[in-house]
Amino acid sequence: MEKLRNLLIVATRNEGKAREFRHALEPLGLEVRSLADYPGLPEVEETGSTFAENARLKSQTIAEALGLPVLADDSGLCVDALEGRPGVYSARYSGPGATDSSNNAKLLGELEKLKQGEDTDQPLLSPARFVCALSLYDPADASELTAEGFVEGWITSEPAGGGGFGYDPLFYLPEYEKTMAELTLEEKQAVSHRGAALRALTDKRAGRRG
Repeated sequence: MEKLRNLLIVATRNEGKAREFRHALEPLGLEVRSLADYPGLPEVEETGSTFAENARLKSQTIAEALGLPVLADDSGLCVDALEGRPGVYSARYSGPGATDSSNNAKLLGELEKLKQGEDTDQPLLSPARFVCALSLYDPADASELTAEGFVEGWITSEPAGGGGFGYDPLFYLPEYEKTMAELTLEEKQAVSHRGAALRALTDKRAGRRG
């Protein structure tokens, strides 16, 4: 069994997420690896009805398989006009084989249907929020730390920006007058749901050690 001091596994194969976690955690002296470094591990079926349940499923399953502490997130987009959809189905909103492009296209299509018959060219289609739930599980003592983070914004009718991933090009932040995909990585970490959840988790971890 692998035992390395300050090694933390992040339970994601999404390189965009892995990059953001490394950017936030490596300055704390942690060596961050993702599931890309452990290609033999099976996929964890996300059967939870909440972001927190899915994060816990992933952290515990991977931690017990590797015998190492694992940080998992489950995150997604909740759109007011769609009664909270896509929610926990954000990554697979457009069905099997979903991609960022197909998910964004479906989201815009659903919102455009709601606008039919309205005489408006409003570029901001609906209030929305990104949600992130984190679960840090250590199999050595079966302990878990959890945290959540949120960011409020709007879904815009025209994608903008080449950064980020997922729904970032459609998620407009009025205070920045930019989409999430137009922010620098530093700006995104300061305002994003994942950044907020990581800061909350880091504070909890520090408090537990103190």
